[in-house]
Amino acid sequence: METDFTPFFKKYEEVSQMADAVFDRVKNEHPECVKCKTHCSDCCNALFDLSLIEAMYINHHFRKRFQDKERQALLERANRADRQVYKIKKKAYKDLEAGKKQDEILTQLAAERVRCAFLNDNDKCDLYEYRPITCRLYGIPTSIGVEVHTCGMSGFAEGKEYPAVKLDIIQERLYRISLELTSEIKSKYAKMAEVLVPLSMALLTDYDEEYLGIDGKENSEKKEDENE
Repeated sequence: METDFTPFFKKYEEVSQMADAVFDRVKNEHPECVKCKTHCSDCCNALFDLSLIEAMYINHHFRKRFQDKERQALLERANRADRQVYKIKKKAYKDLEAGKKQDEILTQLAAERVRCAFLNDNDKCDLYEYRPITCRLYGIPTSIGVEVHTCGMSGFAEGKEYPAVKLDIIQERLYRISLELTSEIKSKYAKMAEVLVPLSMALLTDYDEEYLGIDGKENSEKKEDENE
């Protein structure tokens, strides 16, 4: 039986719409600082991970929109990007084992550049409407803990105070949606909701019942009971 993830996708869309509203508000309040424009692809080379619900949402729309040769071409780009991400993360893990400070490693990772599979030859996003929340907020100040970050191409001056989007809160909301999803499908993987993957892996993954740890027999019996 194919599981309907629409209710969880709608909850995710509420978060992404909130992100869009926050971006627009900051842009209106500080138009001289927000430099985002068409063909500016700085954010399309950033290294970041997606929560389970976001990865599944983007995977779903990717598969709906692209077929045959177009899909294959994007998957090949995703595969190249994923190999690059793997090498970067492997090096970071080795550095951590060797005793390098975590703050230094995080700074190093933030400077890494990996071209997004959706970034086409015209420096435009092939799935812009369904882009990740990180992409939607790139260009305005964001914070994780006490650390505030912003796009290096923006006009936000260091030392001045600006409103910063708390990414911790957004990530917590996405985690809760992922947790609700895994609870609803009764995944046999206890930590499935904690899964974080780069966008490249989200495209390459088949989020089927086997991957999600769904007991096909149990769900089939449940469907039969509902039809009686």
